Amino acid sequence: MPKQQRFKTKYPGVYFIEGTSADGRPERIYYIVYRKHGKLIEEKAGRQFKNDMTPARAARIRTQRIEGDEPTNQEQREAARQTQETRTLERLWDEYQVSKTLKGISQDRSRFERYLRHLWGDKEPHEITALEIDRLRLRVLKGKSPQTVKLTLSLLQRIVNFGVKRQLCSPLSFHLEMPKVNNLKTEDLTPEQLTRLLEAIEQDANVQAANFMKLALFTGMRRGELFRLQWQDLDFERGFIHIRYPKGGQDQKIPLNEPARALLRSHPRTDSPFVFPGRDGGRRVDINKQVNRIKKVAGLPKDFRALHGLRHVYASMLASSGQVDLYTLQKLLTHKSSAMTMRYAHLRDEALRRASDLVGDLLGQVITGNHRNIANVEE
Repeated sequence: MPKQQRFKTKYPGVYFIEGTSADGRPERIYYIVYRKHGKLIEEKAGRQFKNDMTPARAARIRTQRIEGDEPTNQEQREAARQTQETRTLERLWDEYQVSKTLKGISQDRSRFERYLRHLWGDKEPHEITALEIDRLRLRVLKGKSPQTVKLTLSLLQRIVNFGVKRQLCSPLSFHLEMPKVNNLKTEDLTPEQLTRLLEAIEQDANVQAANFMKLALFTGMRRGELFRLQWQDLDFERGFIHIRYPKGGQDQKIPLNEPARALLRSHPRTDSPFVFPGRDGGRRVDINKQVNRIKKVAGLPKDFRALHGLRHVYASMLASSGQVDLYTLQKLLTHKSSAMTMRYAHLRDEALRRASDLVGDLLGQVITGNHRNIANVEE
């Protein structure tokens, strides 16, 4: 690219080049040249229209910088960089978690404290290296599930993206690769296991935990949705449960069936707005200890998730009944798309196959009966 022509002015060390303003007009861009501490400096003084710059003003700026009354452009940039507050990963996390109401923030807080703070809490994001990420995977997260690894790395990425978006920090210096996770595990219980679970629930002294598990089984609601469930969300008159902030994002409502209605009518009510309140009547954030105790008494498999598994049991029972199509099941489960619901398609297909076999058996009986009648007539 050819060098732009310089035009001298009547002021020593001041020249301009011809450029274009934001609105397309020809515009002069003024530069100054001088020595400071023996070093030759050449820098922009300003634009004719944008900065209201003239040759005389440029000359005054040049004099002030030679005499040290005004810093050079480079010195101004360096001062701005040094005065800008350093945002370590820990500081970014502190600002991230209070910036807005975030779903799953308690789980994120646990992951940050357990896996990220002691490694990079005092580092800026651009100081983290790809090698350190590999060490996190191989040492700190060794033996953890791919989902745990993914959630931890995703949290790191969200914190950094938060800082970059608000111009608080520089991004990571490399692309952060996420592990692939097969999240299509479908859990189910045999009739015997389900019977033992219901018996264990009935025998447990903790009414809150027992009813929490029952409602998960009766409605297929997610754990977080049950934590957020308030009495005002129950429409007994029209027969609906309003679900706040579901996984899909938009509020939903599902039918209030009779078992759920009877349970909620008899469920102990406190001064808290929440159906299953936590400490001091606030929103509950954990119930694992109680439900895992019930799961252990029932003798369920160790890998069966006591709450999310009940959601799968609910869905599997409906799909295998042959009386509920997958679109209806998707709406009951409040799945945003049909992709997640398709994991139950094989149960629906099996129900249809049994129905088809039943038709075959019935027709076979009719045909056999007709043959017998014909044989009796011939005799």
